[in-house]
Amino acid sequence: MKISEARALVTGGASGLGHAVAQRVIAEGGKVALLDVQEPAGKSATQALGAHSSFHRCDVTSEAEVDAAVTAAHRQMGGINLVVNCAGIVGAGRVLGREGPMSGDFFTKVVRINLIGTFLVDKAAALLMQNNAPEEDGERGLIVHTSSVAAFEGQIGQCAYSATKAAVMGMTLPMAREFARIGIRVMSIAPGIFHTPMMGGLPPEAQQSLGAQVPFPARLGKPEEFADLVVAIAQNRMLNGETIRLDGAIRMQPK
Repeated sequence: MKISEARALVTGGASGLGHAVAQRVIAEGGKVALLDVQEPAGKSATQALGAHSSFHRCDVTSEAEVDAAVTAAHRQMGGINLVVNCAGIVGAGRVLGREGPMSGDFFTKVVRINLIGTFLVDKAAALLMQNNAPEEDGERGLIVHTSSVAAFEGQIGQCAYSATKAAVMGMTLPMAREFARIGIRVMSIAPGIFHTPMMGGLPPEAQQSLGAQVPFPARLGKPEEFADLVVAIAQNRMLNGETIRLDGAIRMQPK
Protein backbone atom coordinates (compact mmCIF):
# COMPACT_ATOMS: atom_id res chain seq x y z
CA MET A 1 0.00 0.00 0.00
CA LYS A 2 1.28 3.42 -0.90
CA ILE A 3 0.84 5.86 1.97
CA SER A 4 0.16 8.58 -0.57
CA GLU A 5 -2.99 6.65 -1.45
CA ALA A 6 -4.00 5.93 2.16
CA ARG A 7 -7.44 6.81 3.42
CA ALA A 8 -6.61 6.30 7.05
CA LEU A 9 -8.86 5.99 10.06
CA VAL A 10 -6.87 6.71 13.24
CA THR A 11 -8.39 6.29 16.69
CA GLY A 12 -6.86 8.33 19.50
CA GLY A 13 -5.63 10.56 16.70
CA ALA A 14 -5.90 13.87 18.56
CA SER A 15 -2.58 13.33 20.35
CA GLY A 16 0.38 11.03 20.92
CA LEU A 17 1.07 8.04 18.69
CA GLY A 18 -2.15 8.42 16.72
CA HIS A 19 -1.49 12.05 15.92
CA ALA A 20 2.02 11.21 14.71
CA VAL A 21 0.53 8.63 12.33
CA ALA A 22 -1.97 11.18 11.05
CA GLN A 23 0.77 13.74 10.46
CA ARG A 24 2.83 11.21 8.49
CA VAL A 25 -0.08 10.14 6.31
CA ILE A 26 -0.96 13.75 5.48
CA ALA A 27 2.69 14.58 4.78
CA GLU A 28 2.83 11.69 2.30
CA GLY A 29 -0.28 12.93 0.48
CA GLY A 30 -2.92 10.66 2.00
CA LYS A 31 -6.19 11.41 3.78
CA VAL A 32 -6.95 10.97 7.49
CA ALA A 33 -10.02 10.75 9.70
CA LEU A 34 -9.33 11.20 13.41
CA LEU A 35 -11.59 9.46 15.92
CA ASP A 36 -11.22 10.64 19.51
CA VAL A 37 -13.22 11.66 22.58
CA GLN A 38 -11.05 14.78 22.97
CA GLU A 39 -13.17 17.15 20.92
CA PRO A 40 -11.23 20.44 21.29
CA ALA A 41 -7.90 18.67 20.70
CA GLY A 42 -9.33 16.73 17.77
CA LYS A 43 -10.68 19.82 16.04
CA SER A 44 -7.42 21.66 16.63
CA ALA A 45 -5.46 18.74 15.20
CA THR A 46 -7.50 18.66 11.99
CA GLN A 47 -7.13 22.41 11.53
CA ALA A 48 -3.37 21.96 11.68
CA LEU A 49 -3.42 18.90 9.41
CA GLY A 50 -5.39 20.66 6.70
CA ALA A 51 -8.17 19.96 4.24
CA HIS A 52 -7.39 16.26 3.78
CA SER A 53 -8.20 15.53 7.42
CA SER A 54 -11.42 15.35 9.42
CA PHE A 55 -12.39 14.86 13.05
CA HIS A 56 -15.17 12.63 14.32
CA ARG A 57 -15.92 12.60 18.03
CA CYS A 58 -16.23 8.98 19.03
CA ASP A 59 -16.29 6.94 22.23
CA VAL A 60 -14.84 3.63 21.05
CA THR A 61 -16.71 1.74 23.76
CA SER A 62 -20.02 2.62 22.07
CA GLU A 63 -20.83 0.36 19.13
CA ALA A 64 -23.35 2.87 17.79
CA GLU A 65 -20.86 5.76 17.94
CA VAL A 66 -18.13 3.68 16.33
CA ASP A 67 -20.39 2.55 13.48
CA ALA A 68 -21.57 6.12 12.87
CA ALA A 69 -18.07 7.61 12.98
CA VAL A 70 -16.56 4.96 10.69
CA THR A 71 -19.39 5.42 8.19
CA ALA A 72 -18.96 9.20 8.27
CA ALA A 73 -15.19 8.92 7.81
CA HIS A 74 -15.67 6.51 4.92
CA ARG A 75 -18.04 8.93 3.22
CA GLN A 76 -15.80 11.95 3.79
CA MET A 77 -12.59 10.31 2.51
CA GLY A 78 -14.23 8.34 -0.26
CA GLY A 79 -13.22 5.07 1.36
CA ILE A 80 -11.02 3.52 4.06
CA ASN A 81 -8.01 1.30 3.40
CA LEU A 82 -5.93 1.82 6.56
CA VAL A 83 -7.00 1.62 10.21
CA VAL A 84 -4.63 2.42 13.09
CA ASN A 85 -6.02 1.81 16.57
CA CYS A 86 -4.30 4.08 19.10
CA ALA A 87 -7.19 4.89 21.45
CA GLY A 88 -6.53 3.57 24.94
CA ILE A 89 -5.86 4.25 28.60
CA VAL A 90 -3.15 3.01 30.97
CA GLY A 91 -5.50 2.05 33.79
CA ALA A 92 -2.76 1.64 36.39
CA GLY A 93 -3.62 0.11 39.74
CA ARG A 94 -2.80 -2.85 41.96
CA VAL A 95 -5.23 -5.72 42.30
CA LEU A 96 -4.86 -5.39 46.06
CA GLY A 97 -4.09 -1.72 46.61
CA ARG A 98 -3.53 0.30 49.75
CA GLU A 99 -7.10 1.56 49.64
CA GLY A 100 -8.56 -1.85 48.95
CA PRO A 101 -8.90 -4.28 46.03
CA MET A 102 -9.35 -3.06 42.48
CA SER A 103 -13.01 -2.75 41.58
CA GLY A 104 -14.44 -4.88 38.84
CA ASP A 105 -15.85 -1.73 37.26
CA PHE A 106 -12.37 -0.24 36.93
CA PHE A 107 -10.99 -3.39 35.31
CA THR A 108 -13.98 -3.53 32.98
CA LYS A 109 -13.47 0.11 31.96
CA VAL A 110 -9.92 -0.62 30.81
CA VAL A 111 -11.09 -3.69 28.90
CA ARG A 112 -13.90 -1.80 27.21
CA ILE A 113 -11.64 1.01 25.97
CA ASN A 114 -8.46 -0.86 25.06
CA LEU A 115 -9.81 -4.19 23.86
CA ILE A 116 -13.48 -3.94 22.98
CA GLY A 117 -12.95 -0.49 21.47
CA THR A 118 -10.29 -1.90 19.17
CA PHE A 119 -12.56 -4.79 18.18
CA LEU A 120 -15.52 -2.53 17.43
CA VAL A 121 -13.44 -0.28 15.18
CA ASP A 122 -11.89 -3.28 13.40
CA LYS A 123 -15.29 -4.80 12.74
CA ALA A 124 -16.93 -1.62 11.47
CA ALA A 125 -13.99 -0.73 9.23
CA ALA A 126 -13.51 -4.23 7.80
CA LEU A 127 -17.18 -4.35 6.85
CA LEU A 128 -16.58 -1.41 4.51
CA MET A 129 -12.99 -2.22 3.50
CA GLN A 130 -13.99 -5.60 2.06
CA ASN A 131 -15.71 -3.72 -0.76
CA ASN A 132 -12.54 -1.87 -1.82
CA ALA A 133 -11.19 -2.60 -5.28
CA PRO A 134 -8.30 -5.09 -4.87
CA GLU A 135 -4.77 -3.81 -5.36
CA GLU A 136 -1.65 -5.89 -6.04
CA ASP A 137 -1.91 -9.38 -4.48
CA GLY A 138 -5.60 -8.71 -3.92
CA GLU A 139 -4.99 -6.38 -0.97
CA ARG A 140 -7.96 -4.29 0.11
CA GLY A 141 -6.74 -2.84 3.38
CA LEU A 142 -4.65 -2.93 6.52
CA ILE A 143 -5.60 -2.83 10.20
CA VAL A 144 -2.95 -2.01 12.82
CA HIS A 145 -3.46 -2.61 16.55
CA THR A 146 -1.47 -0.89 19.29
CA SER A 147 -0.37 -3.50 21.81
CA SER A 148 2.47 -2.86 24.30
CA VAL A 149 5.56 -4.45 25.80
CA ALA A 150 3.30 -4.77 28.84
CA ALA A 151 1.62 -7.63 26.96
CA PHE A 152 4.87 -9.55 27.47
CA GLU A 153 6.33 -8.15 30.72
CA GLY A 154 3.51 -6.54 32.64
CA GLN A 155 4.67 -4.67 35.71
CA ILE A 156 3.09 -4.56 39.14
CA GLY A 157 0.09 -2.27 38.84
CA GLN A 158 -0.48 -3.10 35.16
CA CYS A 159 -2.79 -6.09 35.54
CA ALA A 160 -5.72 -4.53 33.69
CA TYR A 161 -3.57 -2.78 31.09
CA SER A 162 -1.41 -5.84 30.38
CA ALA A 163 -4.46 -8.06 30.04
CA THR A 164 -5.95 -5.80 27.37
CA LYS A 165 -2.71 -5.38 25.45
CA ALA A 166 -2.09 -9.13 25.46
CA ALA A 167 -5.66 -9.63 24.23
CA VAL A 168 -5.24 -7.09 21.43
CA MET A 169 -2.13 -8.99 20.37
CA GLY A 170 -3.97 -12.29 20.74
CA MET A 171 -6.76 -11.42 18.33
CA THR A 172 -4.33 -10.22 15.64
CA LEU A 173 -3.54 -13.62 14.11
CA PRO A 174 -7.06 -15.09 14.08
CA MET A 175 -8.41 -11.87 12.61
CA ALA A 176 -5.65 -11.83 9.97
CA ARG A 177 -6.49 -15.42 9.07
CA GLU A 178 -10.19 -14.68 8.80
CA PHE A 179 -9.70 -11.53 6.74
CA ALA A 180 -7.21 -13.17 4.37
CA ARG A 181 -10.06 -14.17 2.08
CA ILE A 182 -11.02 -10.50 1.60
CA GLY A 183 -7.47 -9.18 1.29
CA ILE A 184 -7.25 -7.30 4.61
CA ARG A 185 -4.06 -7.62 6.65
CA VAL A 186 -3.99 -7.26 10.45
CA MET A 187 -0.86 -6.38 12.42
CA SER A 188 0.04 -5.23 15.93
CA ILE A 189 2.79 -2.93 17.17
CA ALA A 190 4.00 -3.30 20.77
CA PRO A 191 5.68 -0.01 21.74
CA GLY A 192 8.04 0.29 24.66
CA ILE A 193 8.46 3.56 26.58
CA PHE A 194 7.45 6.39 24.27
CA HIS A 195 7.30 10.15 24.69
CA THR A 196 3.52 10.57 24.69
CA PRO A 197 1.45 13.26 26.46
CA MET A 198 1.30 11.01 29.52
CA MET A 199 5.10 10.84 29.66
CA GLY A 200 5.36 14.54 28.90
CA GLY A 201 3.64 15.28 32.18
CA LEU A 202 6.50 13.71 34.15
CA PRO A 203 9.45 15.78 35.42
CA PRO A 204 12.44 15.86 33.03
CA GLU A 205 14.55 13.81 35.44
CA ALA A 206 11.89 11.09 35.53
CA GLN A 207 11.77 11.01 31.72
CA GLN A 208 15.56 10.73 31.58
CA SER A 209 15.51 7.91 34.13
CA LEU A 210 12.95 5.96 32.11
CA GLY A 211 14.84 6.55 28.88
CA ALA A 212 18.07 5.33 30.45
CA GLN A 213 16.44 1.93 31.04
CA VAL A 214 16.27 1.36 27.28
CA PRO A 215 19.38 -0.57 26.12
CA PHE A 216 19.69 1.26 22.78
CA PRO A 217 18.95 3.93 21.94
CA ALA A 218 18.92 4.97 25.61
CA ARG A 219 15.99 7.37 25.38
CA LEU A 220 12.23 7.47 25.12
CA GLY A 221 10.77 6.44 21.79
CA LYS A 222 9.47 9.18 19.50
CA PRO A 223 5.88 9.05 18.20
CA GLU A 224 7.34 9.65 14.74
CA GLU A 225 9.17 6.32 15.03
CA PHE A 226 5.86 4.59 15.68
CA ALA A 227 4.49 6.26 12.54
CA ASP A 228 7.56 5.10 10.61
CA LEU A 229 6.74 1.49 11.51
CA VAL A 230 3.12 1.89 10.45
CA VAL A 231 4.38 3.07 7.05
CA ALA A 232 6.84 0.15 6.81
CA ILE A 233 4.05 -2.32 7.58
CA ALA A 234 1.78 -0.72 5.00
CA GLN A 235 4.44 -1.04 2.31
CA ASN A 236 5.32 -4.70 2.97
CA ARG A 237 2.42 -7.07 2.29
CA MET A 238 4.21 -10.08 3.77
CA LEU A 239 3.79 -8.52 7.20
CA ASN A 240 0.54 -10.03 8.39
CA GLY A 241 -0.83 -11.59 11.58
CA GLU A 242 2.21 -10.61 13.65
CA THR A 243 3.15 -8.34 16.57
CA ILE A 244 6.31 -6.26 16.25
CA ARG A 245 8.03 -4.93 19.38
CA LEU A 246 9.24 -1.34 19.00
CA ASP A 247 11.16 -0.94 22.22
CA GLY A 248 14.93 -0.49 21.88
CA ALA A 249 15.42 -4.01 23.35
CA ILE A 250 13.96 -3.11 26.74
CA ARG A 251 12.56 -5.90 28.93
CA MET A 252 10.45 -4.46 31.72
CA GLN A 253 11.25 -5.28 35.34
CA PRO A 254 8.56 -6.20 37.89
CA LYS A 255 8.32 -2.54 38.99
